[in-house]
Parts: sequence; C-alpha cells; structure tokens
Amino acid sequence: MSDIGAYNSACGAEAIGLRNLKAVHWNLEAPVLCEEALRRGEARLARGGALVATTGTHTGRSPKDKFVVRDAATESEVWWENNGAITPDQFETLLQDFRAHAEGRELFAQDLYGGADPAHRVRARVFTELAWHSLFIRNLLIRPERAELAGYVPEMTIIDLPSFQADPGRHGCRSKTVIAMDLTRKIVLIGGSAYAGEMKKSVFTYLNYALPNAGVMPMHCSANAALDAEGASAIFFGLSGTGKTTLSNDSSRQLIGDDEHGWGPEGIFNFEGGCYAKTIRLSRNAEPEIYATTERFGTVMENVVIDPDTRVPDFDDASLTENTRCAYPLDFIANASATGRAGHPKNIVMLTCDAFGVMPPIAKLTGAEAMYHFLSGYTAKVAGTERGLAGPEATFSTCFGAPFMPRHPSVYGNLLRRLIAEHGVDCWLVNTGWTGGGVGTGRRMPIRVTRRLLSAALDGSLAQASFRKDPYFGFSVPTEVPGVETHVLRPETTWASQSLFAETATRLVGMFKENFRRFEAHVDDDVRAAEPSRAIAA
Repeated sequence: MSDIGAYNSACGAEAIGLRNLKAVHWNLEAPVLCEEALRRGEARLARGGALVATTGTHTGRSPKDKFVVRDAATESEVWWENNGAITPDQFETLLQDFRAHAEGRELFAQDLYGGADPAHRVRARVFTELAWHSLFIRNLLIRPERAELAGYVPEMTIIDLPSFQADPGRHGCRSKTVIAMDLTRKIVLIGGSAYAGEMKKSVFTYLNYALPNAGVMPMHCSANAALDAEGASAIFFGLSGTGKTTLSNDSSRQLIGDDEHGWGPEGIFNFEGGCYAKTIRLSRNAEPEIYATTERFGTVMENVVIDPDTRVPDFDDASLTENTRCAYPLDFIANASATGRAGHPKNIVMLTCDAFGVMPPIAKLTGAEAMYHFLSGYTAKVAGTERGLAGPEATFSTCFGAPFMPRHPSVYGNLLRRLIAEHGVDCWLVNTGWTGGGVGTGRRMPIRVTRRLLSAALDGSLAQASFRKDPYFGFSVPTEVPGVETHVLRPETTWASQSLFAETATRLVGMFKENFRRFEAHVDDDVRAAEPSRAIAA
C-alpha cells in the first residue's frame, strides 16, 4: 500500500482496519485534489475555476437510510422515535464489508476538526472514495495547520464509499443506501450515495450527541456578529432553504458560520471551516458574497448545470435538482471570522419558511414562546433537500433540525431556554416563506423586507417599537418599521380573501396544536401556554 501526503505514520488507515489498499492520499490540498478529480472524470471545471460534480440519483440527504447503533451506551440516551436503529452485530458486519469493499482501491483521507473551540471540538478523519468528496469535506470542516498532522490521532472516523451497495437483509438497513453511525465507537459508514452533504451532517449529528453532556448547546444555525468593538453576535435557526446562509452573509457584519454552531460557556463557535450554500437562482446582485465564491478555484459546486462550451453556470437551471449547492472555505468570504468564535448572542432568529403564507414577516418572542417554536420547528421543506421531495411541503422539524438530533428535543430545548435567560437574549421568529397566499397563490417574502427587519432587530431598534398581539399565534408583531410597507406586517391584508386567510390560519394553528402534543409532558406550564390555540382562547 502506498501512502501519499502528510499524516501521522503511527496512526494510518490500518487503525480503522483498512488494509490491502492500493493507496491512500493523505491531506491533499485543493490543487492536487482538483487535478485528481479531473483526471478520474469525477468532475469538470467551471469558468473561474470552481470544480463541478454531479451526485447521481441522490441530490439530497437520505434521512430514511440513516441508522444509529443501539447499544448499552445509547439505549437510554438516543431519541429512538426519531432515529433508525441497527444492532452492534449488524454494524460490525457492515464495517467488515466496507473494509472488504475498500481493498485494492485508492482512497483519499483528510484529518480535520469539527468545532472551532479547542475545548469542545472533535478530531474527525474522513476516508473518501472520490477525490472531489475529499475536497468537499476539506472545505467544510476545519483544517489543522500542516505541522499538526504529524501528531494527529482521530477520535471519529468516517468512511465514505458511494460505490458500496448495502444489503438490507444482511446489514439491517432499508435499501442499498446506508448511513450508519456507531456513536459509542465514533465510526460513520456512508455507502450508496454520492451526495457529499451526508459527511458533514454526520459530524454534526455526533456533536449533537456528545456536546449537551458538556453543557454546550449544538445548533443547526448560522451566525454573525457586529463589526463594532462590542461585536454582539446573532444566531439564525432554520432548515435548509430557509435563508440561514443568505441572511448571515451580510457585508455589514462579520460571518461566523452558515450552518452548524455550538453555544458554550465562552460564547458561540462554528463547527465548520466552510460554507455549503444553495445556488438555485443565485444572483450576483442579491447575494454578491456567495456568488463570488462560485467563480473561485477551490470551490466545489454540486449538481449545478454549466454550459458545455463556455462552462458558465446556469443557476436558474433546476433540471438536476432544486438543491444545487456550492461548498467553499470560510476565508472565501471577505468578512468571515478568522477564529470561528464570538461572544454570547444578543439576538436569536428562528427562520420559518411558511408555506401557508399566514405568518407575519417578523414577531418578537418571549422565552417560553421561543422554546415552544424551537421545539415545534415549523417550516417548509424545500424541493431537493431530501430525496423524493418534489415541492415545498409544510412540516414540523423539531429544533429546526430533527434529522440531526440524536437526543430527545427537550434536552436541546431546555438547554437553549436556560442560555437565553442567563444572557438576556432577544428572540425573533422570521417568515422567509410566502405572503399574500400560500404556495401556488402567494409570493415569497421579498428579501429586501427580511433584511430590513433583521437589521432593525439586530441593531436593537426593533425591540423598542410598538407591537400588537397576533390574534392567531399570540406572539408580538411590530405595527410599523421604517422602510417596510405597513400592510406587509399584517399578513391578512395581503390576501385577496379575508375569509380564506382566517380559514388557513386556523388550520395551521390546529397543526401546531396537534404536533406539540408529543412535547407537552416535557415542558413547563408557561411553554404549554404559548401554544397558538391557547393564545386565541386567552
């Protein structure tokens, strides 16, 4: 076996049982990985130098194919209603089959960190079958200094083999695709899918499992901070497609990260060293910082259609998927934080993509209301973010990230509420979805409106505005905001039919009530009282 590149020779591929490999390419940087990907026919170059790859049938995550080992350590710790289970024996058989499948192959290995806070990070080693996958995960996680590699010993190992086909009868999974996690041994196996996002989400899932025991809140959120001396930070919760990346990329603020963070005793910290931005209908004018990264060498673009002659990307072309993406290092954003860390947040923003079009563009939440809406996680899944999803679909994804939550939502909700109270954080619910009607009738909330409202929230001026109680949801909605049309703040006035608005809003209230029944036994009376239907009754 040939080992190429810089790594700890005392802890190589054999440490995880990989043997008889043709070669391992260790910690290669972007130029060599691009050359390898092109030489192997895995990808093409776009104008500007970005690497463009396609992921085949899997253009998003496969949450139904994700499984956690149910053993003595995880039995009472994991939320099994939300996580598929396999036995230790099934995982061991799968691991042995992965090892056998890898024999005779060339693999790429990256030694990386998940977590910008040294006290709470995980050393994650990632083996990939594809060169472009190695560049992707190198972009997305935190890259050690070269001098650190000689002594690097992984805590967590991911083996990503898209050509591996799982056997449900043998491995205890659902299909030929499998994402299997042994949280006790800290091993992740990904097979049958070329969608690169499975790797980064596996690191996030592990940190979601490990960090609460250390008093650290793991969050599916983006984050930024003010550029002044105080540097007050803000975090943005939301599922893919709700605007986390777009709204946190603000040239007037410092970007901390776009997707996954922890909130610990010293403040917030990024889990990642890069960004994974949606590019469908990406505009140079509306999102200049993200657009610029698509014209840089080292960026990886997934499922973006490019002209075969000019190699110019067509970001409006969704023929492969709505979930087109680009992955790039954080330092490709001019105003990104060099440390990935900031102080305790002054504001929390929960982004909901309301498919019904009845929620206001912004509402101020009390601590109890914030916990209610965090546990509810109402939004709409956007086409392409999961396999088989054809269009926007109303959903309740608890903690704004249920697929990545190994523990019961109340663990995260109670930890978040405690941190909000300790640090006096203002909480906001922002609708980036529809207004004037639901999907197919209304329109998406104008981004200029959302940016203006967020600017007022983050600079503190919105907290001093006059508010009204929403008659359906009970939270506080500003009556006027400079630069925003007043009627937009009252969603019922944007509908052609007031009776249809009332009927739709009442139906959504019923969905909230039905969804929250599973959490009622785990929360205090004031959180139960924040339920929208109860707010109407009051």
